[in-house]
Amino acid sequence: MYIDPKHQFTDPEAIHSLMASHPLGAWVCHAPEGLIANHVPFLLDRSRGPLGTLIGHVSRANTVWRQLGPATPSVVMFRGPQAYITPGWYPGKSEHGKVVPTWNYVVAHAHGVARVIEDREWLLAMLDRLTDAQEAGRQAPWRVGDAPPSFIDKFLRAIVGIEIPVDRLEGKLKASQDEAMQDRIGTVHGLREKATAEAMSMADLVMKAIETDAADRR
Repeated sequence: MYIDPKHQFTDPEAIHSLMASHPLGAWVCHAPEGLIANHVPFLLDRSRGPLGTLIGHVSRANTVWRQLGPATPSVVMFRGPQAYITPGWYPGKSEHGKVVPTWNYVVAHAHGVARVIEDREWLLAMLDRLTDAQEAGRQAPWRVGDAPPSFIDKFLRAIVGIEIPVDRLEGKLKASQDEAMQDRIGTVHGLREKATAEAMSMADLVMKAIETDAADRR
C-alpha cells in the first residue's frame, strides 16, 4: 500500500483498535487461478503473536480454503471512517481557488499466511468468541448455546475455520494532513454539519490530526 509520509499510521495499538471496531475484513489471497477475495468478519486475538492473530470462518462451499497452500500469502484489509471532502468547505476556494476534492479514510492491512482448521472444538470456541465480541453490550446478548445443539452441530459441519497469524501490519490515516490549516478546520466544520455517524467520526480524526501536528511543533 502506498503511504505518503504525512499519512503514516503506525501505532500498533491504534491499528488493532481499528481492526477490532471494524471487524469485517476484505481478505485477499493467492490461488492457482489468481487472486481470491472474500469478506469475512474476523476476531483479533491480541494475545497470540507479536502482532496478533486473526480468526474467523468461511462456508465449506467456498473453495478458498481448499486452494490455500502452506505458504500462501494473505492480506486482510480493514476500513474505518471515510468521507468525500469537497473544496466547498475550504476558505482557500474563495481566496485563491487552488483546491481540489479529495477523500479521507483510515485503513489497516494485516499480512500473514492463512491456515485452515476443521477441528470441531476449535470451531465452536471460535464461534463463541466471535459472537460474544459482537453481542457485548446488548441488554440480552445472544449466545451460541441459545440455539439447539443439533442445529449448531449442523452449522459446524458447514463451515471451515481460518486462522491468520499477522506477520506485518500497515496503517494509513488520510485526514486532510496535507491541506492548509484553515482548510483543515473548514473540513471539520463541513463534516460536522453533515452530522452522519461516519462524517462525525472522520471530523474527530481530522481534529485529532490537527492537534497532533500542533503538539509536534511545540
